[in-house]
Amino acid sequence: MAEEDHEEDWEDTSTSSREKDPNGMDVDAQEEKDEMAKYKLDEYDQVGPQKSRLFSNIKGLTYYKEDEEDPYITLKEDDEEEEQEQLQIYGTDNLIVIAKTEDEIPQLEVYVYDEKSENIYVHHDFLLPSLPLCLEWLDFPPASSSSSSRRRQQGQGPSSTGNFIAVGTFEPEIEIWSLDTVDGLFPDAILGRPDKTKQLLQQQQQQEEEDMENGSSTKKKKKKKKKKQAKKEVNPNYHVDAVLALSWNRSYRNLLASASADTTVKLWDLSRDLTASGDESGGAIRSFQVHRDKVQAIQWNVMDPSVLLTGSYDRTVKTFDSRAPDGSVGAMLGADVEAVRWDPWDPHCFFVSLENGYVLNFDARTLSSDPARSSSTRFTLFAHDGAVSALDVNPHIPGCLVTGGTDKLVKIWNVNETGGKRDVSLVTSRDLDVGKVFTAAWSPDDALTIAAGGSKGKLQIWDVGANAGARKTLATKLKNASVALREKTGDGVVGVASDDEDDEEEEEDV
Repeated sequence: MAEEDHEEDWEDTSTSSREKDPNGMDVDAQEEKDEMAKYKLDEYDQVGPQKSRLFSNIKGLTYYKEDEEDPYITLKEDDEEEEQEQLQIYGTDNLIVIAKTEDEIPQLEVYVYDEKSENIYVHHDFLLPSLPLCLEWLDFPPASSSSSSRRRQQGQGPSSTGNFIAVGTFEPEIEIWSLDTVDGLFPDAILGRPDKTKQLLQQQQQQEEEDMENGSSTKKKKKKKKKKQAKKEVNPNYHVDAVLALSWNRSYRNLLASASADTTVKLWDLSRDLTASGDESGGAIRSFQVHRDKVQAIQWNVMDPSVLLTGSYDRTVKTFDSRAPDGSVGAMLGADVEAVRWDPWDPHCFFVSLENGYVLNFDARTLSSDPARSSSTRFTLFAHDGAVSALDVNPHIPGCLVTGGTDKLVKIWNVNETGGKRDVSLVTSRDLDVGKVFTAAWSPDDALTIAAGGSKGKLQIWDVGANAGARKTLATKLKNASVALREKTGDGVVGVASDDEDDEEEEEDV
């Protein structure tokens, strides 16, 4: 039988093994009490008057009222002042507006280009509701714009000039944005159906009132894409299909012409109330149907400001007086039209670039009212292997052209005329690494500077004057035009590196 355990037979060895002081108190308990007394921990929770202040034992502490007075603060510039300086646009700067689609988001980007420092950067941008197709700068403030409305509410007259960009997209409406507004959420005006223009203005005013109440600005949000509408019949008051080309009249500044995939050309008066409804008085003031297919290109004649030049997918080019469109004349071409340009040095002549790589030059006085009849050209130029999607005539030097094509090349041409004969020669060409070239334009300020963009979504600035051969070929024309070129270093190309390029450069450095 097992022995029974008795609790009294067990002894707590942990207690019995402890040392005791003469007064019978455990040594550990005595040490804990001494530490409490030493650091006054038993008075920790007691609240009493504070006899000293924070940093009271630090003597000679210097306090500066302004950060600028403190010698230890080396970054004196305020962040807000630095941001304002970056947003400042100087008289020597050039503004370049491009339309692009990045990650399926259509947008406008406003670049600032400083020629002296050869620096270019994005100043601000806007989001668009649909894929952009064409741009046109203008300085006339639309009557229904928010800025004009505010001036009227304040009892002021309408502003005479401004800084605006008209945008044509796959939608039938034309949006006009103010380039002086940073991070704008809405366009200043919409040309199209008057009810949509009025609705936009009301939304914009409501948003501005909410921002004033909240004391903050609305953050930019991605606009929702509109659903594709069923094809509609041609309407004389507004477009019903994509807007493919725009042209602003620099003499009659309130007039804007538009060309559309609905086969019509429309004339808009920006001084009218674009929100008027009922009798559709807020729509286009004129509608011309001089083509049988999509109208791809349009331009006013600078030297004869009532005359329009248009090119279409029906393979015809036509020119007519907007006051009497029935008297149009034109020519039948061998391919679809890509671009048209009046010659700023001859009011009767114009250029047409085609999908088959050719550039043609016509004299409007020799054209027939029946395009089917054979029309002779002043000269024909095979410019590119593929469509010539970009075309511009130099406004500083007579007989100097720039073309760009789907072969990814930008080319400069020199046209000389002696004894009634015209000689066209290639000055220089270059791949600017923009992909297929969609646009190329001469600078309005510098005689040999070009801005080009293409399928890569990149903008490049090319100073043709950096090319010694180009300077030599155009030397006589530059001298006759009193154009002086300053010496420049480098290859003459300035652009903004993309994120992918930056990553590749970092990998090469590693």
